[in-house]
Amino acid sequence: MNVVGCKWVFRTTRKADGSIERHKARLVAKGFNQVAGEDFFETFSPVVKPTTFICDSRLAMRTNLCLGMCVYFNVLCMGLKQAPRAWFTRLHDFLVSVGFSPSKTDVSLFIYSRGNIQLYFLVYVDDILVMGSNSTHVATLIDKLALEFKQRYMKDILKRAGMVDCKPVATPVSTTKAVTSDEVPYADPTQYRSLAAHALSYYGGLAALKRVLRYVNEILNLGLNISSSTSLDIHAYSDSDWTGNLDDRKSTSGFAVFLGSNLVSWVCRKQRTVARSSTEAKYKGLADVSAEVT
Repeated sequence: MNVVGCKWVFRTTRKADGSIERHKARLVAKGFNQVAGEDFFETFSPVVKPTTFICDSRLAMRTNLCLGMCVYFNVLCMGLKQAPRAWFTRLHDFLVSVGFSPSKTDVSLFIYSRGNIQLYFLVYVDDILVMGSNSTHVATLIDKLALEFKQRYMKDILKRAGMVDCKPVATPVSTTKAVTSDEVPYADPTQYRSLAAHALSYYGGLAALKRVLRYVNEILNLGLNISSSTSLDIHAYSDSDWTGNLDDRKSTSGFAVFLGSNLVSWVCRKQRTVARSSTEAKYKGLADVSAEVT
């Protein structure tokens, strides 16, 4: 079988005052070397619909000491295509321990039923939707999740960038001037690359990344609220700029789709090809949102 390499990643985490909090070591597998159909069959990505997921439970990995070892399903090794399956297994075990039962028809749905209390827990890739007949039980479940899976992800990103006290902004996209990659080279690209990989800055450049982090600081305590609505009408809004990216002259499209009063789908991304007119850029955006509504 294909032998996948790995490497050790060492990191020092620091407190807000700069003192060392702890030293971390992580063995990361080079999952990009895995071959589909040989090392795994399908990547696991629960999307709240009945689907059969198949994933290989064994893996041969070469360590830095040139020793062959087998990593099984119950061990999460960062970087592997099987990592999402291991994470889902962890979440599954926790939900079962607090009284949920997995649905027999949908791998992404978990149901809690005790007397007149009904709770529904749905997983969509890395997003979670919790619904229930009793708001107190929903709040209790969320508190248990917070204790079991501590979420400090966004705050950790801001700490690593030294931007905990940065001025927040309401949007990650610059509204005053276009951002280009024509900047002075970053003296130490290591931190930038690390932050860019986590913050998913797809506009490029250090200035764009800093704006994304300022946006993260704005939304630390925000969430998506889904409430009951008297309407089931679908409303969609779309917009596009034209050649907004000065490096490749591609346009950016965005849309938002509402079911009643609830936002259920949204996208903001660069178009794949260069539009030769503003009308063409608008039509591409309309085509995307039309396909989503359909």
